[in-house]
Amino acid sequence: MSRTRIKICGLTREADVDDAIDAGADALGFVLYAKSPRHVTLARAVELVARLPPFVTPVLLFVNASPAELRHAADALPQALLQFHGDETPEQCAAAGRPYIRAARMRSSDAAVSGGGGLDLLDFAARYASAQALLLDTHVEAYGGSGKVFDWSLIPPSVPLPVVLSGGLSPANVTDGVIRVRPWAVDVSSGVEQGKGIKNAALMRRFCKAVREADDRIAAA
Repeated sequence: MSRTRIKICGLTREADVDDAIDAGADALGFVLYAKSPRHVTLARAVELVARLPPFVTPVLLFVNASPAELRHAADALPQALLQFHGDETPEQCAAAGRPYIRAARMRSSDAAVSGGGGLDLLDFAARYASAQALLLDTHVEAYGGSGKVFDWSLIPPSVPLPVVLSGGLSPANVTDGVIRVRPWAVDVSSGVEQGKGIKNAALMRRFCKAVREADDRIAAA
């Protein structure tokens, strides 16, 4: 059992970057999507990423960005992992020429029953086989993070790519999520905030502690 990696997303302030690192985050996410309340410019992301120590990975979140925007970002932050959260095709993701995570928007069982359909995650994983991982978030009409939990039982038992569990995670439910889903990593944003894009240091520490507690319980089982 390897430890569950932790990504904290939607950072906008130096103090929050420092607190997330101190809490034990393995990766920090910066939203380069102008319609997000957690949006930062590329120049601002460069400033914040400069605070990261070795072995903490910066992740740049995009929604339907142009090839030029992706190239500019990759040139400015060559160490960053890309995260695609829009309608990007496998070809568009691969064309960026950078390691990437692909977000998969999971509908709840209620939405599927009501005719909304559901995502075939195994087919999705096969299409995006060049991704480093799949980030599973709750389907909402808007792009970006949802802040809502989806039905974890919808995740197939043998997804062929590493799974990053996201969608409404918080210090209160992440232990259960890790134990039930056994993801490679977890991703949190609103669950450790005191306001849009404003993180809470105590909540980030509690979140990371809850993930480590889940790892300890799995190891002891």
